[in-house]
Amino acid sequence: MRFSTLIKDLQTGEAELRWSQCGADPILAGAASLEQAKGDQLSFLEKGNALIAALTETGAGALLLPDQPDLIQCASERGIAFAVLANPRLAFAEALERLHPRLRPLAEIHPSAVVDERAVVGPGTFIAPRVCIGASSRIGANCIVHPGVVIYDDVEVGEGCELHANAVLHPGSRLGRGCVVNSNAVIGSEGFGFVPTPRGWRKMPQTGQVVLEDGVEVGCGSTIDRPSVGETRIGAGSKIDNLVQIGHGVTTGRGCALASQVGIAGGAKLGHGVILAGQVGVANRAVVGDGAIASSKSGIHGEVAPGEVVSGYPAIPNRLWLRCSAAFSKLPEMAKTLREMKRDISQ
Repeated sequence: MRFSTLIKDLQTGEAELRWSQCGADPILAGAASLEQAKGDQLSFLEKGNALIAALTETGAGALLLPDQPDLIQCASERGIAFAVLANPRLAFAEALERLHPRLRPLAEIHPSAVVDERAVVGPGTFIAPRVCIGASSRIGANCIVHPGVVIYDDVEVGEGCELHANAVLHPGSRLGRGCVVNSNAVIGSEGFGFVPTPRGWRKMPQTGQVVLEDGVEVGCGSTIDRPSVGETRIGAGSKIDNLVQIGHGVTTGRGCALASQVGIAGGAKLGHGVILAGQVGVANRAVVGDGAIASSKSGIHGEVAPGEVVSGYPAIPNRLWLRCSAAFSKLPEMAKTLREMKRDISQ
């Protein structure tokens, strides 16, 4: 695809600030990072990007740039075709979809799939080999169910969902439209509910369900547990990375992002647009307000106000944590000074 054609296609979305071109109008075969791109590949930079040094050496045939004079000048001097865009990263995502279009499998149910006669599979849906679909489950139209997926009884999967190899959906799971469940993820498994007794742990039946609203994506190996009663609910458009554990009865708002190895204990509540970075832990029944951000390895035990950025264990406001962490390396010296002062006073 010619670069000029690609840019015109992108102008239907967010990428429509303006575009300019110097040098040739290259034919693009794909895309790559700035350091690895070749003459028939597209790459991008963001505003203030530290990779400006790499721009002087890149072999990319075309670039998506922010409206930043030094980047534009460098690309112009090197004769690289470029477009100036309000959001180069978003435009790059759109470009990848056009340069590498997905091949959608034709609608069919493979002979090796086991589909209960009481299950319903919508039109246009592809069911791959060794899929198992239980009684009273409903798979919406235009879904893709990859090999080895297990869908228990009484599961509902909305239109346009994609379930990757070996994903498991337990009874009562409800998926909205356009959800993606990646390989080996488990939706609706039993929550960790046990009652202590003199004779040991008494299992609490987990009779609730898990609800994924429209557009939720769940990464490989992640688990979302169902509660004893009620529901675990993941808000529309939320994105869950690989190896994330979400306990029973958790609710999240819309558009949350949970990075790898996040663990959320039962009954916790996340507002809209919450971001939890890698290995963040959220305690039982903690509350995180709309738009809050927790940096990596934070431990949230209570309530985080809307819009607040927290860090550390236990989590405290990020600015305070930065001051504290700057003092950590000085603690031995401070302790020594304190001991000397105490000795001098006692003498």
